[in-house]
Amino acid sequence: MSDITATFRPDLLAGRAALVVGGSSGIGAAIGHALAAVGARVTVTGATAAEIAAARRAPGFAAERSEVLDVRDDTAVRGLIGSLARIDVLVNCAGIIRRGAEHEPAVFDDVIDVNLSGTMRCCSHARDKLRMAAGKPGGCIVNTASMLSFQGGGLVPGYSASKGGVAQLTKSLALAYAADGVRVNAIAPGWVRTPLTQALQQDPQREAAILARTPLARWADPGDVAGAVVFLVSPAAGFITGTVLPVDGGYLVS
Repeated sequence: MSDITATFRPDLLAGRAALVVGGSSGIGAAIGHALAAVGARVTVTGATAAEIAAARRAPGFAAERSEVLDVRDDTAVRGLIGSLARIDVLVNCAGIIRRGAEHEPAVFDDVIDVNLSGTMRCCSHARDKLRMAAGKPGGCIVNTASMLSFQGGGLVPGYSASKGGVAQLTKSLALAYAADGVRVNAIAPGWVRTPLTQALQQDPQREAAILARTPLARWADPGDVAGAVVFLVSPAAGFITGTVLPVDGGYLVS
C-alpha cells in the first residue's frame, strides 16, 4: 500500500468522521486506511461478520469502528447511520459482481439492489449529517463507479447497469445536495488487484488484453484508488462536485 502521508498531511482530516461502506476489504479497506492515515475517525462496514472479523485481523487495520451492514436492508442502513454521532465523509464501496449469472432476472435485481440502490440508501440516510458538516473539510460523498459506467459488459449486465446508474446518481445528487453545501463525486477505478478481479488476474489471455490496453501497463493497487478519494474529500477539491473521476492508468483514453 502506498504511503498516503507522503502526499497528504497526516492531520488533513483531523477531527473529521468518515463512514466507508464496504470498507472491510479491497478498495474500500484501502480507502478506510488512507482516511485514517490523514487523521479521520473511520467507521467501516462489511456484508458479513466473517468479513468484519477478517478486516480486524488485517495488518494496518485502523478503523475506530467496524460493523456488519447489508446495504439492501433499509432499516439497517438507517440504524447504523443514526448511531453515528457525525459524518463528514461518506464513501460508498459496497458492491457485488456475478459474472455469467446476471442474465437471470433475480440475480440482476440483486446486483442492482446492492450496487445502485444500496448506494442511494446510504446517501439518502446520511444527508442530514452531511449537511451539518458542510462548510468544513468534510460534508462530501464519494461513490464507486467503474470502467463499466462507460462501456458494456456482456457477462455482467447487472453490474454494468448498476455502475452506469451510480455515475448518473452521483451527478443527480450533486445537483440535489449542492444547496446543502454537500459535494458528491465518484471514482471510476480501472483494473485493480482485488478479490473481485481475481479470476481475470489468473486468466493469462484476459490479463494480457487488459495490460495491453492500459497505457501505464500495470494493474492498479487499491492504494492508487485511495489516494484519489483522499483528494476528492480534501479542501483541495472544495469546488469539485458531480465528477466521475477515472482512476484507470489511461484505460479509457486508449
